[in-house]
Amino acid sequence: MTTVLTPASPLTAADRCDRCGAQAYLRVVLMSGGELLFCAHHGRKFEPELKKIAAEIQDETERLTTTPKSASEEER
Repeated sequence: MTTVLTPASPLTAADRCDRCGAQAYLRVVLMSGGELLFCAHHGRKFEPELKKIAAEIQDETERLTTTPKSASEEER
């Protein structure tokens, strides 16, 4: 059997951390097939343990430090 992995969709404001309910910036796909979502804080806190059980980690924390393209020059 051939397994094809499709690219994960970007996380949105509707995706919430499974630990605290804040906006999720990390998606962890488990080897068992499940999925966990974490905010940046909890993603960093649990990173060592997550790496042991994750098949894939989608990290979008860089979005926390980037300036939106719609921001004015004064905001950049």
